[in-house]
Amino acid sequence: MFYKIAVLFVIIFSLSSCFNEPNTGAKDVRFDRDTCDRCRMVLSDPYFAAQIRYFPKGKSKSKVVKFDDIGCAMVWLQDKEFKDDAKTEIWVSNHKDRSWINARTATFVHKRTSPMEYGLGAQIEFEDGGLNYEQAKAHVYKIEERFNFHGEKGSHEHSMRDQSMDRKDIK
Repeated sequence: MFYKIAVLFVIIFSLSSCFNEPNTGAKDVRFDRDTCDRCRMVLSDPYFAAQIRYFPKGKSKSKVVKFDDIGCAMVWLQDKEFKDDAKTEIWVSNHKDRSWINARTATFVHKRTSPMEYGLGAQIEFEDGGLNYEQAKAHVYKIEERFNFHGEKGSHEHSMRDQSMDRKDIK
């Protein structure tokens, strides 16, 4: 009888571990269904998506939030208490092959169009003129400060496409 109970316990434990979400790494994104946690737009471009995995205060399980553009992720994270926590992971889609890469070690290159017009694509390889994470963050904050068109929680009243400015001066 003890043997049967032990086997049953092992089976139940094994099955329950299959359903536990890991506390690290990027999650699958359901493009055209998942929404950006900052601007509420649907994630539709797999070449520019981003994710942040963090541990809410007092919790042992991580939470993942998804974004349509690395700029949205950076702006969303800037005032969070866990932004500098070593366990906080920032993942960004590689603009070349859509694989998830660590945003803190990525090189960000200027691309003409990204979903929220921050204009940054991420890649693993270094490229002349590419930005590291801190430089990319400064680029995003400069756009937010200069145009202030994103607002909070999806208040997109003005689109960068409507601006008649040459964006090359924002670097």
